[in-house]
Amino acid sequence: MSPASTGAPTAVGAVSSVLSSDSASDSRLTPGGPGYRRMSFALFLAGVATFALLYSTQALLPLISGEFGVAASEASWTVAAATGGLALFVLPMSALSERFGRRSVMTASLAVAVGVGLLVPFAPSLGTLVVLRAVQGAALAGLPASATAYLAEEVRPKALVTAIGLFVAGNSVGGMSGRVITGWVAQEWGWRVAVGVIGAIAVACAVAFRLLLPAPKHFRPGSLRPHVLLGTVRDHLSDPLLRRLYAIGALFMTVFGGVYTVIGYRLTEAPFSLPQGIVGSIFLVYLVGTVSASTAGRLVGRLGRRGALYLAGGTTAAGLLLSLAGSLPLVLLGLVLITAGFFAGHAVASSAVSKTATHGRAQASALYQSAYYIGSSAGSTVGAMAFHAGGWGGTVSVGILAVLGVVTITVLGSRAARVAARREPVAAH
Repeated sequence: MSPASTGAPTAVGAVSSVLSSDSASDSRLTPGGPGYRRMSFALFLAGVATFALLYSTQALLPLISGEFGVAASEASWTVAAATGGLALFVLPMSALSERFGRRSVMTASLAVAVGVGLLVPFAPSLGTLVVLRAVQGAALAGLPASATAYLAEEVRPKALVTAIGLFVAGNSVGGMSGRVITGWVAQEWGWRVAVGVIGAIAVACAVAFRLLLPAPKHFRPGSLRPHVLLGTVRDHLSDPLLRRLYAIGALFMTVFGGVYTVIGYRLTEAPFSLPQGIVGSIFLVYLVGTVSASTAGRLVGRLGRRGALYLAGGTTAAGLLLSLAGSLPLVLLGLVLITAGFFAGHAVASSAVSKTATHGRAQASALYQSAYYIGSSAGSTVGAMAFHAGGWGGTVSVGILAVLGVVTITVLGSRAARVAARREPVAAH
């Protein structure tokens, strides 16, 4: 029987074993040690480039709708295609990283993604734009799973949640800066110039990333044989804890994808009628996500993983309900709570995947990322459809259902852990 197929008790034992060896390992990176800051900043920049490119059209959807004469549900495909492409290709790209190395795959992925990003401003039609965005998302698939696998191999276990939190914080900065910059640039020069500026920023981030990231010292090449890959994937999917974490990531991202795909339409329409530059600046609330993601390690230390997930889900739900208000300050406060809850929940779930997987970490992370971005695509599409059918209340309803799913899965996980704990003494006899 494979290690992953034995369920949560084996995963817990594996984590304990890894943690016990932390002090004995003196070559892995640790906060304050040599190379840690370079590594953190390099992956932070990779996160900035990834999210800036991936969601470069999200704040511009009303302008894209206007130029091509399409509804929100059609324009939203420029976001859904990118996240869908990432979701489909993240597992194959993770397999390449097992064979050719995390740093090499991340570098190649960024190079292709930024190259496509420089072509996006010249898309002659919505169909071409959607295709380019799908290719860009597929290229970016080499980043998320490879980055978390790199961290799991090169960073000491006790610092892993914090290190992954910093990478996720880079995601939030990229998402924020991309939307803010595109909002103001588009207001003066249109959406095409705006996405071109994002492409140029991503080029700079990609170059700095490659120059700063330390060469891996603990990577061991794996196999590209399909049956080996499928066996690893089967092991991970047979682990109940990993399945729960994948579902939680997908549901959190369903909320986030829906809210931020539609919010631009809501704020540019009555009663708010905000200009594009101001709508783009709304995404400054991503700074809250930077803080909540980077402090996820301390949150888990105080509340435990399940307690942290309950808090993240509750915060997200409170923000969704508050965003229903007709007052702009209350809507903004709701976005702050949604963003804080989402990024905290994502950092907790993604770091738990890296700790739980005892082998094939890139595939474990890839499956999480695939579920996560499927959630983003679903949220973008369903959230836009719900907005078209029932206004902002429809989008909020989709989000509330997703949060209820997170809470339900976490409750089931708590029950499973209690059952496993009761069985351990019996097994010992």
